[in-house]
Amino acid sequence: MPVHDVHVAVIYYSSTGTVAELALRIADAAEHAGADVRLRRTAELAPQSAIDANPAWAANAAATADIMEATHEDMLWADAVIFGTPTRFGNVTSQLKQYLDTLGGLWQQGRLADKVYSGFTASATKHGGQESTLLALYQTVHHFGGILVAPGYTDPAKFRDGNPYGTSHVGGPDTPLDDDARTAARIQAERVVTFTKAIKHGLSPAS
Repeated sequence: MPVHDVHVAVIYYSSTGTVAELALRIADAAEHAGADVRLRRTAELAPQSAIDANPAWAANAAATADIMEATHEDMLWADAVIFGTPTRFGNVTSQLKQYLDTLGGLWQQGRLADKVYSGFTASATKHGGQESTLLALYQTVHHFGGILVAPGYTDPAKFRDGNPYGTSHVGGPDTPLDDDARTAARIQAERVVTFTKAIKHGLSPAS
């Protein structure tokens, strides 16, 4: 079996950088687990005045400007897609949701089905809607006909970060990722790659 035998797209939105850092960790872990990885960000919808008014937001926009924006082709290329979004009132950000809403044509053609999907998030407060955000995201996965691979409590480390739905972190630009979040990102990425390989090769006519 070739080293890079599955394609994983990590598609995210991040304002002040926390989810962007998680995305980088997940992309790196997926690559180390044997996947060909595309890291993509969704388009910014907020007005420039709002971005400029928040130094951390402006800094992250500048730092990630060279990361390509997600397109429909990334969804078609991917065997697995890991979506990342901050919480917004316990829900998915408008920036990621707008990207998802443009996929209606591919969905109608059945071209988003039978792929592996997973998600990650961050919030500024401990009970800021991390679980509800991921569950809301996963409703879209069900409509796609996707195969949801959440981390669950499949590793002892998951009992430390406590989120079976996906990697999450409490904090902001002044609260960097801790060891629990970094470990959770690795576990989730490895699990997605493992099951994507199993599903892809299990469904292959040559297998």
